[in-house]
Amino acid sequence: MGALTVDHPSGNGREWDDLVRIWEQADAPEGWKVEIIEGIVTMSPPPDNIHNFIAVKVQRRLYSVLPEDWGVYQTLGTGIPLRKGLYIPDLAVVPDDVVLEESGEYVQASAAKLIVEVTSKSNASNDRIAKAAGYARAGVPLYLLVDRWAPAGPAITLYGEPTGDVYRVLQAVKFGDELVLPAPFELTLDTGIFPVG
Repeated sequence: MGALTVDHPSGNGREWDDLVRIWEQADAPEGWKVEIIEGIVTMSPPPDNIHNFIAVKVQRRLYSVLPEDWGVYQTLGTGIPLRKGLYIPDLAVVPDDVVLEESGEYVQASAAKLIVEVTSKSNASNDRIAKAAGYARAGVPLYLLVDRWAPAGPAITLYGEPTGDVYRVLQAVKFGDELVLPAPFELTLDTGIFPVG
């Protein structure tokens, strides 16, 4: 099942607060992800088991190198008002004080040290294009895209050095190869444990 678009008022004059209000009031089935992607409120079904397995393995490795006062959040809303975006990444590494200081249901994406997205078949292009541009615009220093559905086969791409809406590719590997996250993580991910399919 693909992502569903939630009906909302149209027009170029939509304000960020109106989008967030629609997002907050969306009546999604339990487990579904509600996001704002390029000004459109969307709902996606829960990810499959392999998706969740990959996210947990990356999360476990991240916790082995993080400072005590940083967390790896699985359902943390990250806002990018300039791109009319409010994403729920699979993993967001954010300092605890940011999460505790922000009121509401999301933090500014710019506070994230690393964002990890694992693609789903139905909406992989959002992670590859719209979200990559949004995270870059927000200045998230590192964006890790685990693309199970890449056209040339499952691959992982680490993006960094954001400028405007664009990242530079720091490293790209196929499933089975190692990927190195730079400082402040200095972590080698063995992607050989990621199931293909």
